[in-house]
Amino acid sequence: MTKATSRRALDYRVDPFDLQLFASVLEHGTITAAAQAMSLSLAAASTRLQALEHRVGAKLLERSKAGAVATDAGRALARQAQRVLSELDTLHIEMATFGRGLRGTVRLACNTAAMTEALPPRVGRFLVEHPDIDLELQELSSEAVLEALWRGAADVGIVADHVDTTGLVVQPWLDDELVVLLPATRKRASGVRFADLLDRPFVGLSANSGLSRFLARQAARSGRVPHHRVRVGGFDAVARLVGAGVGVAVMPRHAAERWRETGVQIAPLKESWAKRRLLVCSPAAAAAQPGAQALIRTLLAA
Repeated sequence: MTKATSRRALDYRVDPFDLQLFASVLEHGTITAAAQAMSLSLAAASTRLQALEHRVGAKLLERSKAGAVATDAGRALARQAQRVLSELDTLHIEMATFGRGLRGTVRLACNTAAMTEALPPRVGRFLVEHPDIDLELQELSSEAVLEALWRGAADVGIVADHVDTTGLVVQPWLDDELVVLLPATRKRASGVRFADLLDRPFVGLSANSGLSRFLARQAARSGRVPHHRVRVGGFDAVARLVGAGVGVAVMPRHAAERWRETGVQIAPLKESWAKRRLLVCSPAAAAAQPGAQALIRTLLAA
């Protein structure tokens, strides 16, 4: 049998929908939750997953009352599935130029500093200029953004320059400085050490936000945990509560400056990690994704 004949004999008929279903199981932890997310009955989802295992010739999930976890074969399939689904998104974006009914999606993961201030106007311009491309936007810590890029869960990422971006295509974007927001007093603070802040109550974003996770790691270096009086959904609410005297906060300077004259004071944070640069990152494969490249061009053009 020739090599060409051998290739033709292979069966490549794996349904992309089944790959999405399998990825959903890993994301949600149970087949039941994945079935609901994919608008399937539990019986239909189970049948499709069993057929997928038969098709690839390996057990992909360990099922138990607690949920479902990937086997070694399942983890290998998950890595390949992300790439396949990403390529399908790219195909949709390219075909959208031939028919308005077909849409594509670019997945952007970014840290809190980018999400809250610099990104919204640029995202707005990108979406207006590219009506056939949707944007899937997710806020993560810089470390988690890198992980999403490496496992194929994001096409473009924005991170702070304190993380290792080796192996990615990296372009400098914006300077970013973290500062301290304090209740206004007659005594002006010329600068504050983060360790000294940990003796005071904090007002912060949700514990899952990229900035909160970053600050928690910095506090853990000295064996401390910030005490949060309250967590809220955005920097505007944080600033109002600081101005009311509830506590102190750490936020990007460009967000803090809007509140300088409203009962708060801004002080530099005396830490080397407080001054950083935001970077636009992408895996090498993104060079073949027109939607990802269009987004990168829009971000850098500003």
